This record gives sequence, C-alpha cells and structure tokens, in this order.
Amino acid sequence: MQTKYRVLGLIWLMQLVNYLDRINISIAGPTMMKDLHISPSGFGFVLAAFTLGYAIMQIPGGALGDRLGSKKVLIGSALAWAFFTGMTGFARSMASLIAARVLFGVSEGASNGPSFKLVGDYFTSEERAAANGLYLTALALGPAFVAPLAAWSLGLVGWHGMFFLFVIPALLVALLLYFALPKGDPADVVNTAILTPQGRPSGWRDVIRLKTSWLLFFAYMAFNIAFWGYLGWMPSYLSIARHIDLKHLGIAASIPYFFGFLGMLVFGWLGSGPLYRRRAWLVGIGYLAAGLGLFATYNAATPVGSIAGLSAAAFFLYGGFGPVWGIALDLTPDAARGAFSGFVNCGGQIGGFFAPIVVGLIVSHTGSFSGGFIFMIVALVIAAVCFGVLQPFLRKAPDRAPA
Repeated sequence: MQTKYRVLGLIWLMQLVNYLDRINISIAGPTMMKDLHISPSGFGFVLAAFTLGYAIMQIPGGALGDRLGSKKVLIGSALAWAFFTGMTGFARSMASLIAARVLFGVSEGASNGPSFKLVGDYFTSEERAAANGLYLTALALGPAFVAPLAAWSLGLVGWHGMFFLFVIPALLVALLLYFALPKGDPADVVNTAILTPQGRPSGWRDVIRLKTSWLLFFAYMAFNIAFWGYLGWMPSYLSIARHIDLKHLGIAASIPYFFGFLGMLVFGWLGSGPLYRRRAWLVGIGYLAAGLGLFATYNAATPVGSIAGLSAAAFFLYGGFGPVWGIALDLTPDAARGAFSGFVNCGGQIGGFFAPIVVGLIVSHTGSFSGGFIFMIVALVIAAVCFGVLQPFLRKAPDRAPA
C-alpha cells in the first residue's frame, strides 16, 4: 500500500473514533437533561461547550503540527480526548459537565490542523477533494455507528457508564497511530507555496490578509451554524418533536448519516473530476439543496417524511466537506498548512459554538423546532453566497503539482 493511502486510512480511523466520542452526548441528551434537570436552552450551552474548546485549539493545534510534526500532536490529542471522555461520565451537575466538554473540545481540536496538513503533504491539488471526501466520510459514519451503539450502551449501563466505555476506542487509536503513522513529513511534500510581492514564501499571517481567506473563514462559520445545529439537535428533535422512543432512536438517527457518507463520495468524485474547476459553485449549490432538505424536514407530516428530509440535508451538508477542504488547501502555503487549516476551521467552530445555543433558546421559548430550522437554513444561504463569490478567485488560482 502506498504511504499516502496508509496515512489517509489512519487519519480516517482517528476521525471516526473522534466522532464516536463527540456525538454520543447527542444520543444521551434527553436522558441527561432529565437526570441533571437541564432545560433545552441549558443543554444548548452544554453542546456549545465542546465547540468553544474546539475553536480555541484550532490555530494552536495546527501550528503545533507544523512545528512538531503531525504524528506527535495526533497521538497527544487522542490520549487527551480519551481522558476527558471519561471525565464526562463523572459529571454530576451542569457546571461540571460544561467544564469536561470544554476540555474535551480542546483535546479534539488539536487534531484537525495536523490531519489536513497530512492530506496537503501527501496529495496533489486535483486529488485533494477526493482524498478529503474519503477521509471525512468518518464524519458521517461516526455518527451513524455511534447512534445505535450509544443507544444500546445507554440502556445497558446508563449515560455515565456509556462515556466510560467510549474511552477504550480512543486509547486504541492512539496506540495505532504511534506504531503505524510515518514520522516527520514525506520526502516529496506537495508544494503549494504562495509568494509575497517580495518573492519570499508566505506564512499563514500573510495568507489571512487575502480576501479568499476571509471568504473561507466566514463561509465555513455560516455552514457550521447549520451543521452543528443539525448534528447536536437531530436526535433530540426526533425524540421530542417526532416522539421516537429510545429503542428506535438509535436506528432512526443513524439513517441520515449513511446518506451523508454517500454525499461525501459523490461530491469528492465531482470535486476531483468533472467539476474540479467549479468546486466553489458545487459547494454553494449543495448548501442551498441542504437548506431545502431542512425545510422539508420540519414541514413533513410524518416521522418517516422528517427522516427523509434529514437524509437529503445530510447528503448535501456532508457532501461539501471534500471540495471545501480541497479549496482551502489549494489556497494554503506549504509551510503553514496546519495553522491555516486551523484558521479556517476556527471560523467554523465559532459558528458551531453559537448554533446549539441559539437552537436551544428557540426551542425553549417557542416550544417548537421550526425556528431553529429556519435559523440553520438562513446560515446555509449565507455560506452558499460566500462560495459563489469565491469561485472567480479559485478559477485564477494556479494548478498545484508535486514539488
């Protein structure tokens, strides 16, 4: 197996386990709210606590990957998030739960920049939409697997025990990364250096002065409002608004994620093939289609219709990940891939921080999820407009080839 595909497989597995530990709280949400006497608006702050820590660590985590190498940072991240997953199980109040989730977010946040750096180091520009699409299928498959698994363990050992059980996969992935991930950068790093007017290779501080950098920052922020609102509240929506019981919740909540997995494969192929030159338009149109899926969800007359709408939304929400990060890596200098990926993702996590809070407040004050869905749809329209504006800049970008 070529080294680059082994690296891709390893970070895919890490991301899968990452999401197992990240999403289990969404399945346990209704039980935890009842046990700890937390309102929907309060639980929105619990969900947002993770994204606060996650956002804080985006740029530092990427910078550490650039300086220390991806391998060391990824192993340390996995060990840390294993610890704080277990600490979540010890929470006995909303305050202790929020503290554990913030630190858990910090731990996982360190892994993103180094992971995208590895994709940029090992894959060419034209390969990156497909490579990122494959790598990030873990974002869809993780929640799909965790929904029935978390529901089963929740019924078996309660929500405290569920978090203790989920420590084990994180420890195993840290061990695998130690033995199987190559040390240091590859000898044939794919060069995408961007030069300043003085002719020197630019660092990430130079790149964030570009319009395209801020377009990506705000586009990803708006997208994550919808994505994290969707991810954090979908199981509770199916339970509270559609009255699906715990026994069937795991299966029902997993269905949309399989459509998200399919969307990643389709968009990854399109972004690295027929629509490589139009990746920004591909993403923007996909986000508008995701908004239509959310609109269909809360207008559906039956739970089955609602799940169908959520599945359509997931196809397009998840589908955009591969092309988005292919675009970001094309606009990133080779010396700062980790830090710049962290910069873009930091914008995303700012949106992800506010999304569950706002949706929770809307649900608490209106007694309905409809306003929350509208909030997410508007965010997707804004993200789509940003990518539409970005397309002409992307067309002017030079092709990136191996050094």
